[in-house]
Amino acid sequence: MNAYFSLLPRPATVEPHSGICRLSAEMPLEVVGSAEVASPVRRFLSALTPANTTGTNRFVVDSSTDQPAGGYTLQVAEDGVTVQAGDLEGVSGALTTLRQLLPAEIWRRAGVPPGGWTVPCGRVIDAPVYGWRGAMLDVARHFFPKRTVLRYVDLLAAHRYNRLHLHLSDDQGWRVESRLHPRLHEVGAWRPATRLGPDGVPDGTPHGGYYTLDDLAEISAYARSQGIVVVPEIDVPGHTSALRAAYPELGRPGEEQAVLDTVWAGGSSISPAEPVVSFLRDVLGEIIDATGTPYLHLGGDECDMSWWAADPLIAAEMVTHGYTEVRQLHGHFLRELGGFLAGRGVRMVVWDEGFVTGGVLPDTIVMAWRGHEVAERAARTHDVVRTPLFPTYLNFDQSDLPAERRSEGGPITLADVAAFTPAPAEWPDERRSRVLGGQWQIWSEWVPHERHLDYLAFPRACALAEVLWSGGIADPAEFEERLRTHLARLDALGVEYRPLAGPHPWQAGGTGAWRRTGPGRIEETKKWVESISREP
Repeated sequence: MNAYFSLLPRPATVEPHSGICRLSAEMPLEVVGSAEVASPVRRFLSALTPANTTGTNRFVVDSSTDQPAGGYTLQVAEDGVTVQAGDLEGVSGALTTLRQLLPAEIWRRAGVPPGGWTVPCGRVIDAPVYGWRGAMLDVARHFFPKRTVLRYVDLLAAHRYNRLHLHLSDDQGWRVESRLHPRLHEVGAWRPATRLGPDGVPDGTPHGGYYTLDDLAEISAYARSQGIVVVPEIDVPGHTSALRAAYPELGRPGEEQAVLDTVWAGGSSISPAEPVVSFLRDVLGEIIDATGTPYLHLGGDECDMSWWAADPLIAAEMVTHGYTEVRQLHGHFLRELGGFLAGRGVRMVVWDEGFVTGGVLPDTIVMAWRGHEVAERAARTHDVVRTPLFPTYLNFDQSDLPAERRSEGGPITLADVAAFTPAPAEWPDERRSRVLGGQWQIWSEWVPHERHLDYLAFPRACALAEVLWSGGIADPAEFEERLRTHLARLDALGVEYRPLAGPHPWQAGGTGAWRRTGPGRIEETKKWVESISREP
């Protein structure tokens, strides 16, 4: 396959030309415009290593031209390479395209082949259809160390994603240091055992970990250098068992507080009263200071409000604000935190329950996970990032094959992901225009290690990368042909993806604890999430 027609995601305009360009670390770099955009180019060139070549080929990066956000023009000629892009994200995308034009071995760490690297001449003019192209890693249920997160920054950049959403807190663990409230990471970051499901047997093995604020700053800076924005999530007021274990006074009085050992979602919550809001302002401020993020996710999903009205402090606050239903206080709580974020120049993001209870500001971004109807409702008034369980929850089975490893349910196939339409054609234009993009999610209830993460993410993440970049996949057969070429790049990167024909023997569930428990019931699950989408 011609290198220019093997690119993934597929660019908007591709023009192969005759001739080749020789690349080496010694290529002179000329920068026009912002010096910031030179950094990823220098990193790319240094990875080529000296090839003992001579010549006058140059590498020009020009950020002074008018390009759409994330867009770029890549020109490869016999006398050098020119990249025109208006921002760091565009430069990163151009470098990804240039790397894909080289043999798959360029993705390895094996050095330069005899004679150095050569790339075919041509031109690519490209820009993304959607500005939010994201991936969510749940590092709370099962913790993934910093090296895994940094590796996934590289993998996302290799597919032109530009958002990394980190789910940093949940019932099963608190995953970020707090210097103001240190029991959060000292107590909330570990559990003595893990059970696979609420009826599972405890494994008796301690599990935990957290990122220091310096770690989070490093992850954010490294991601930013590759055109990726880190979106931290502190999930409140539900999913807070780990937070309550660290600071019981923030939860229901008299209730036992512990980090959950079951990886299942728990029906937990903290108080929505002002003292808790003040506590969380401290924590969110630390995260903003460390990351410099323009977005912060406050969760807002699956919150147990059943005890709030009976709590004297919460009841008094409801009277103060004139509220008659606890769901109104849920919305108030999120808006109070959102106002704090706005004062720091940070935009609030919530799951769709936050939208349903009124926990949104005018510029809040809604991630609609419970189906398509709630996403359409949210898009009437707010910007939306499409995250529907079907087909963006990649922690679900990939097929109905009995050999698949035990997971949440399913199946959600590669073809299902490839057929996803972030902004459905039947929506009115003004609502379609509110769709910022989408992202895939991997909730880690059933994901104990990085190898399993790879198996679930790829190659389905390749399909969503193309959907979000190009707006959709019009020709599935042509996409699959390019994907088969792309898998050689994943091999070179060491990604333990699921083969298209089915899992490797070591990826299968076998006959033990990871054996698949029954056939997929995805149609029932799809109906269920739609049916609850009007509930808080």
